[in-house]
This record gives sequence, structure tokens and C-alpha cells, in this order.
Amino acid sequence: MMQRFIPATRVLSETKYSLRWQRRRCFSQVAQMEVDNKDGIVPKMPPFDYSPPPYNGPSAAEILSKRKEFLSPSLFHFYSKPLNVVDGKMQYLFDENGRRYLDAFGGIATVCCGHCHPDVVDAILNQTKRLQHSTVLYLNHAIADFAEALDNKLPGYLKVVFFTNSGTEANELAMMIARLYTGCHDIISLRNAYHGNAAGTMGATAQSNWKFNVIQSGVHHALNPDPYRGVFGSEGEKYAKDVEDLIQFGTSGNVAAFISEAIQGVGGIIELAPGYLPAVYSTIKKAGGLCIADEVQAGFARTGSHFWGFEAHGVVPDIVTMAKGIGNGIPLGAVVTTPEIAEVLTRRSYFNTFGGNPVCTAAGLAVLNVIEREKLQENAFVIGSYLKERLTALKDKYDLVGDVRGRGLMLGVELVTDQKLKTPAKPETLHVMDQMKEIGVLVGKGGFYGNVFRITPPLCFTKEDADFLVDAMDYTMAKM
Repeated sequence: MMQRFIPATRVLSETKYSLRWQRRRCFSQVAQMEVDNKDGIVPKMPPFDYSPPPYNGPSAAEILSKRKEFLSPSLFHFYSKPLNVVDGKMQYLFDENGRRYLDAFGGIATVCCGHCHPDVVDAILNQTKRLQHSTVLYLNHAIADFAEALDNKLPGYLKVVFFTNSGTEANELAMMIARLYTGCHDIISLRNAYHGNAAGTMGATAQSNWKFNVIQSGVHHALNPDPYRGVFGSEGEKYAKDVEDLIQFGTSGNVAAFISEAIQGVGGIIELAPGYLPAVYSTIKKAGGLCIADEVQAGFARTGSHFWGFEAHGVVPDIVTMAKGIGNGIPLGAVVTTPEIAEVLTRRSYFNTFGGNPVCTAAGLAVLNVIEREKLQENAFVIGSYLKERLTALKDKYDLVGDVRGRGLMLGVELVTDQKLKTPAKPETLHVMDQMKEIGVLVGKGGFYGNVFRITPPLCFTKEDADFLVDAMDYTMAKM
């Protein structure tokens, strides 16, 4: 069984990792070193031996026109010139012209093994050829095999799995289970949290730009234990006192659950202050509630030091939700809890047509096998530590960089125009993103103010990739 954590004593200079895709290299015909007569040398993209087949589909302009005509106007896109992605291989993406980009966003922390990893692709194709879909009303080994494999990755009595299609669905189900089990309605979430956009999860989400004016009852939002912007800095236990106050003055004294991420993803890669989760979990237990760990983004080895984000805080939740990295891009989510808690869903009929689909669960099992065989958790730890160290050096070099945070390959870089006031540098963030794309690096952005780079690449990221990313950011900031 794969270890769930990497010892903190691991020497960070350890950069010898054995991924087969790193040993096969040649120079790409695009995005290599170019000389800018005015500003010196543009950073060089690492070599890679894959060239995509010719693309004969519609252009970016044609696709954008169709999106505007046929898709929801709520859809938005990155970049002043939207990117038309037509091919992917491991940590790289390719546009309609065959140009290669380093993907440091990973489809929003979703692609963990690498784009089109052959083992995952083979699992999907083989299962699709044999049986694409039936129903959980019949037996099939794929769902049972994957559930057993997930059980082996989780501590304690977390062994009963409910499969869903997304993180929102998983969190929605977890909240309902907690309410049924405890007989209470009140749930405590954190300010700045994002847990989904359905009826219940929108209530748990606590950023106004992700919330519509619809009924969202029974959720109380506690102070966010944000070490950078929070009122108590890194003193986790002081933030935890607010949860006690919410229970005493905002509820009947009993609650259904507390839900949180270990590292807030959409919120801007905010790692909860040390000591916070143990104190809050204790408070919630005394109030009769369950503790829900949202591992949609931080789970599946992304943080490097541990397989699950909550493990870094020394706690064991009652319910764990997961999605994104679980399927490397396949629509798949899950809720895992104890046998006792799981029993509540037998009071009525609970059913999910596509939850546990054989193709999706076959892909999920392949993902777990790749993470273990290719030592991707170790790679996330070693390369993530190196990348964070290099990004932190930019903080010392540029006043624009207010904070560098996160762990493993779930990192955030917050840009500010004033170090003391921490004034969000939103236009500057967009500018740097655009310019990095022109060099060949794709990063995400998040945070309430939209001024945090979200760096969540595939876990096969290399030291050379890390250097290229930081060099591109450095080069861009130096020209501002």
C-alpha cells in the first residue's frame, strides 16, 4: 500500500525522480529560446518528445463565436486572446497551431497523472469496449475494485464509498448525510470557502461572487484562519474560538457538521492556520456534529507531504469528499464515510444513475495505480518544495509579490500593489498571466479579489518545468 505521507525530514534537494516520461526527450519545434532584441533572452521551455497530429478543426475565433451563440453567457475564459487547446500530453498542452504550453493549472487541479496518460487512457478504452454503462442495480467489478482501493488510502473506519459525478455532488451528499445522521440542520463553513454551486453547497460557499440570491439556509460562516490576511495571523486556535461563538450564539447549541478544505483552492490557495482544525474538530464533536473534509482539490497526493490534505493537520474526519484528481479529468467524485454514518441513506431510496459508472471507476483505479507506481506523491513533495522555494525568492525580489503559500504542487502567489496594506493587484495579475501565456506557461488565478496565481500542475511536473515557470514569471515581472 502506498504511504500516505512523506517524512518532513526528506532532504529538499532530492530531485532524482523516476518517471518514464522524463527520460525521453527531444527539442520541440516551438516555444524554444528566442532572443528579444529589447529585453534579453526569453526563458526556454524544457524539451519534450511529443508532437501532436495536425489539427483541422475550427479556429479559436470560430469556436468563440459558437460559444457566444449556443452556450450559456455565464461561461467565461482566460486571456485577452482565448486559447484553443486541441491536444495534451502529460504536463503539456498544445494549441491549434501546434504550439506547446506548460500546463501549470492542470484543468483546475484535476489532471494529476498527466494529460492522456497511457495507462488511464487504456483503462478507459478497454472498459468502454467491454461495457460503457449499465446500472449499480447489476453487479460489476469495476466499482467494487475502486471502492476497495480507496478504502486502502483512508484512515480509521472511513471505508464506505458513495460515488458521484463531481465535487459539488459529493459535497451536497455529504451535507445531507450529516444532517440526517445528527438530526440537526445547522452547518458551519468558513468565510472565503468554495464547496460547490448547487442548492446546499452554495450555502456552504462563502464568496459573494459565487453565490446567487436564492434560499441558502442553515449555514454559518466562521472567520477564515488565513495566515496572510486573517486578523490573528497564523494563530489557529484564536480563529477556532469563533466556531464556539457561532455555535453558542447562532444555533441551538447542536450542529450537523463543519466542512472545510485543508487548503482553500478557489479561495486563493490558503492553507489553514496551524492548530485550527484540531481545535475546531474538538468543538464540533462536543456540539454533536460531524467533520467533513473537502478533498476535491487537495486530495490524491497533490500536497506531496500527505495523500490527503487533512492529514497534515493531524485530524481524522467523519466524512471525506473528493473529485477532480480522482479521475484525471474523467467526471467522477466520491463521498467516503464510516459504516455507521452511511447507514442513514437506507432510510429512503438513494440512487445516482451515473455514480460508479464502470468507465469512470476503471479510470479512477488506474489513476491510483499510476500515482503509486510512478511515485507521484513523492514527486509532488520534492518538486513542489523546490518550486515554492524558487517562487519565494521572487517575493524577495519584487514588491508586487505579497505572499507565496501552499504545499506540494498546490501553490499560490498573491500579487499586491502595497505590501503593508496588501492591496490586491488584480490588473497586474491579468497582465502577468497574459504575458506568461505568450512565453508558453499557463497558470490559473483565484482568490476573492482575483489576484492569486493558482499553481496546480499535473503531478509529473519536473524540476526543469518548475524552473521554466519561475523564469517566465520573473522575466515578465522584470519588464513591468
